[in-house]
Amino acid sequence: MMQKKNVCIHPSHNRNIPILSELISSFLYLQLLFLSSLASVPSMASLSVIIGIIGNVISILVFTSPMKTFWGVIKKKSTENYKGIPYITTLLSTSLWTFYGIINPDGLLVVTVNCAGAIFQLIYVTLFLIYAPKDKKVKTAKLVAVLNVGFLGAVIAVTLLAIHGNTRLTFVGILCAALTIGMYASPLSAMRTVIKTKSVEYMPFLLSFFLFLNAGVWSAYAVLVKDIYIGVPNAIGFILGSAQLILYAIYKKKSSVSAKLTEAMEEEGSAHLVKRGIEMHSLEGDDLKIRSINKGKSLPKPHVNRQYSFQKIIKTLSLNPYELQSSWSHESDVEDGNIDHL
Repeated sequence: MMQKKNVCIHPSHNRNIPILSELISSFLYLQLLFLSSLASVPSMASLSVIIGIIGNVISILVFTSPMKTFWGVIKKKSTENYKGIPYITTLLSTSLWTFYGIINPDGLLVVTVNCAGAIFQLIYVTLFLIYAPKDKKVKTAKLVAVLNVGFLGAVIAVTLLAIHGNTRLTFVGILCAALTIGMYASPLSAMRTVIKTKSVEYMPFLLSFFLFLNAGVWSAYAVLVKDIYIGVPNAIGFILGSAQLILYAIYKKKSSVSAKLTEAMEEEGSAHLVKRGIEMHSLEGDDLKIRSINKGKSLPKPHVNRQYSFQKIIKTLSLNPYELQSSWSHESDVEDGNIDHL
């Protein structure tokens, strides 16, 4: 008798939620609770907080954009051709902005968003170090040690030990602003490529849109709280983001038209190649026929006809040696045309 096996399916297999998704959900929930507590206080301060929370949400969406990339890295267990420098520099930037928010009395929202961003970037850098090839892993580890440990530690130490008063905020604010301007200026190479190739293939729309939106919201927040170190880099980012969207609007139609023309040319070229192949095949067949005919014409003609040769053989068999020698000499004269016809 066959025994039935009880298969136990654990519901936990269908409830695996990624850690990053849980972090996002918890962060957004806390932000909404904070926002609802300020809804009953209609003032300029509450407006800045509302805009700051919106900026937090948008920035978190920007920080989570590489999740798809690293999910593929985990599946393939390889970083392939990806570079770790963008994540290392973003980790440095978010870490410095977190420190800036800590020493700033009104920097709570700056701390929350950049602390979350630093956690995301730390996860990305860790995954990169795990799955990168050995040579790239060594270079990345050196950069992390120099920038995220050495440089960051030096800035914190100098700020706390050597600088006092409002100069601390100025020193850290200038560093943070410079890094943020560099981050917003990084798509300039992509913009140059778009203008050169007249194609938006290498400039993703969603990333450009969210960077534009993020810079705009934080610019408004900086105006409300009167923070020049947040305002200047985000204003520059807003201008660059606007330029990216304008380029996208200009070259999107041209890219679609160019793609259609390329597809039509490829189809036409394929048809032409097929037609040309048929013509070449036909010409090759005709050429083979002509060669066969010419080859037949060029074969050597027999010097003596077959009937004459057969008669010669019969005659040879019936002659004695003397007559045979006389006959050969006579036939050679006939063949050479040296004998007179009677």
